[in-house]
Order: sequence, then structure tokens, then C-alpha cells
Amino acid sequence: MSFGGFLILLLVAGICGAVAQRIVGYSHGGYLVCVVLGFIGALFGSWLAGLIGLPEPFMLQISGKNFPVLWSIIGAALFVGLLNLLSPRRRPPM
Repeated sequence: MSFGGFLILLLVAGICGAVAQRIVGYSHGGYLVCVVLGFIGALFGSWLAGLIGLPEPFMLQISGKNFPVLWSIIGAALFVGLLNLLSPRRRPPM
């Protein structure tokens, strides 16, 4: 994979992670967190789709590598929602 392809892959993963955070309504971190969420979502979403037997309707090919955009967003949204449920609640300041 070329350096330019790697940068595009990071950009797409970051966008998928940011969209997932917007869907869930929980944001914790900046662009680096969005990139990590995009990759975790791609792994988790693709695994989940494989279990259910669903195909990938929107696969993006970057430098010869396939990136599952839709399953990345769905997987990252599920992961962010799980993190939101497991994180401790903050009390409002008095």
C-alpha cells in the first residue's frame, strides 16, 4: 500500500468513525479517536455481518484493499453505544 493510499484509508476510517459518533450522539475525543473507531467498526461490523450472512452493499477499494464503509459505520456506532453505556456518568456541577 502506498503512503497516499494509507492516508486516504485513514481519512475514510475517520469519516466513518465521526458519522458513527454523530449517530449515537456521544463524542469523546478528536480525529484520532474517530480513525480508531472507524477501524474497530470495520472489524466489528464485518464480523457481525458475516455471522448474520449479510453482504456489504458499499465497499470502497483503496490501493487494492477493500474497506466496508457501511459496516464500519454500523459497527462503530454499536461500539460507541456500548462505550457510552459502560462509561461512568458525570454529575452536573453544583
